Parts: sequence; structure tokens; C-alpha cells
Amino acid sequence: THCQTYGWLEASENGVMNGTTGKYKRLEGIRISLERLSGEVTYRTHVQTYGWQGWVKNGAVSGTTGQAKRLEAIEIKLSGAAASQYDIYYRVHSQTYGWMGWAKNGEPAGTSGLYKRLEAIEIRLVPKGGAAPGTTEGHYVKN
Repeated sequence: THCQTYGWLEASENGVMNGTTGKYKRLEGIRISLERLSGEVTYRTHVQTYGWQGWVKNGAVSGTTGQAKRLEAIEIKLSGAAASQYDIYYRVHSQTYGWMGWAKNGEPAGTSGLYKRLEAIEIRLVPKGGAAPGTTEGHYVKN
């Protein structure tokens, strides 16, 4: 993730948080990639001022850098062999809300229309049809 003040943070692996909590720093951009799996990961972000951006994939930047714009929400999905073997779950740490519920396979996570910054994200691949890593309640709030 690209984080306010810190710039690009070191990449994290499946299930490891990226970003910050308790430091009031906004995420501004994100790159997501699949390694050791066949298929693609596609994602888009809801960005302050701009709204939902177009879909990007496989390590491309979604969001902004150098513009001081906060990410507010994200959608992530798999395609190809990865999608037939795994569900992709993700949750965000959002200003005011803290850790929100787990979204899955392209569902929105975070907020839109509420001016709340994303501060951190966790992404997990779960074998297709497996249990969610936690509650899926409240993964997205829209004004």
C-alpha cells in the first residue's frame, strides 16, 4: 500500500495486514498481485474526489500517489484458475469504523460518500467454498 507520510510500504503476504492502525494515516494507493498461482487478481478503489476508479490487475496501481487523496473503499476479484480454486476475502480498517467485516469476490469493502479514509487492509485466499475468516457483516457503508 501507499500510505500517507510513509509512501510505499513493504509488501505483505496472504493474511498479513498492510497499512497502519492507530496512526491516523490514509491509504492512497494499492498494488495487489498473485504469486505462485495461475490466474489474475483484479481490483478497483473508491478515491476521494474521484469516486470509483477503473479496474486494474496484477500489480498495477489503483488509487493515487503524490495527490494526498484517501482511499475510501476497494473491490477485489480473482479470475482464471485462481478463481476456480479460491475465494478472495478482504477487510479494511476505516476511519471511525475500525476493522470492518470481510468482503468477498468483488464485493465493496469500506465506505463511500462518508469521507472516511482507509488505513489498513487484510487480504486472504480461502479454498473455494471455505468459511470466511471472520464476520462478513458491515463490510461496506454507503451514504
